[in-house]
Amino acid sequence: MSNGGFKGTKVLLSEDEMPTKWYNIIPDLPSPPPPPLHPKTLQPITADDLTPLFPMGLIKQEVSTERYIDIPEEVLDIYKTWRPSPLFRARRLEKALGTPARIYYKYEGVSPAGSHKPNTAVPQAYYNKIEGVKKLTTETGAGQWGSALAFATCLLDMECEVWQVRASYDSKPYRKTMMETWGATLHPSPSNLTESGRAILEKDPNSPGSLGIAISEAVEVAAADPNARYALGSVLNHVLLHQTIIGEEALKQLEKIGEKPDIVVGCTGGGSNFGGMAFPILREKMAGNLKDVVIKAVEPAACPSLTKGKYTYDYGDTAGLTPLVKMHTLGHGFVPDPIHAGGLRYHGMAPLVSHVYELGLIEALSIPQKECFDAALLFARTEGIIPAPEPTHALAAAIREANKPISLSGRLTQQQIGRHICNNEGQFVN
Repeated sequence: MSNGGFKGTKVLLSEDEMPTKWYNIIPDLPSPPPPPLHPKTLQPITADDLTPLFPMGLIKQEVSTERYIDIPEEVLDIYKTWRPSPLFRARRLEKALGTPARIYYKYEGVSPAGSHKPNTAVPQAYYNKIEGVKKLTTETGAGQWGSALAFATCLLDMECEVWQVRASYDSKPYRKTMMETWGATLHPSPSNLTESGRAILEKDPNSPGSLGIAISEAVEVAAADPNARYALGSVLNHVLLHQTIIGEEALKQLEKIGEKPDIVVGCTGGGSNFGGMAFPILREKMAGNLKDVVIKAVEPAACPSLTKGKYTYDYGDTAGLTPLVKMHTLGHGFVPDPIHAGGLRYHGMAPLVSHVYELGLIEALSIPQKECFDAALLFARTEGIIPAPEPTHALAAAIREANKPISLSGRLTQQQIGRHICNNEGQFVN
């Protein structure tokens, strides 16, 4: 960071200062990302190919070459329930580390669902609603995305049906309560309700599930119902587009206090949290305004798609129902260990994040979960916020580097506190 003059703890923006446009990084890249392919013909997909799953408003955003897209007034009105989100200076963490570095984190846990996910859940529900869609189906891992979509569909008077990865469904019962409170119907995945789920259970009745399996189930149900569409919480271009409000706000907040980041880190599963923070900052790096900033994607060692995956075309789901996208992937049949960071248990990385990584514009690293939970304990005991398992990966990387702003994407629900206590007692392992 360039300026140590800021003496406060948090940097706030007024509602009038909230960004009114999402940023699309594609026009600014040296080369465009490879196109998605139709799962049957293996030819580049067309807008018509996507209409059984998505509304045209989101399809246009998925393939847009415009640098900025206006955020609809109706979406901005809902955003104002929790946005702009605060940027904190982690002073007590700095003191505990004994570092001269200045550490900032962007706290997305202020949203009603407790994570960054409503930033895209609300516009996805909105664009479906105005095109007459009555119901949205989706998958969820840890439950943050399912909770966010349940919240958004509740506000817009729509139905919501969620398939949650079995490992998280069993270990995080309060997420089920949140989703049902907002009117959603929830199933563990794999389930007996779909052909995709039954095929998995036939092979392994005790399958812990995966996001790829849950996606197959949600897509299968949406494709068969003319009144339903599918909503994805990460990976796709339009999802990362909606999340860029995080980075746009962070840039305004850092400018307010005369700071420029040296290193930026974000936890990375499907890529939406990371892209939301990183892409606006990467724009400034490519423009020469932040030419020395280093941007790092941090993923779990148990599911290291960027650092150990193959960059190739692969399905986004286990059953092969979705288009093929070029991404860093561990294989669409990969079922990761049931680690606590359920939101990072995805076999592939967002095509846009994969593309900028291949272009050498960002770096990536993977960290084992015990180091991440040790970082979470230190953060909770200094800053007071008990983070969700997913952003603990960014915290661990921040502690390693001790000089970066972090997109902190979630907070723990109550039942997860005990997992930190187990770690503290030496019972937590990688």
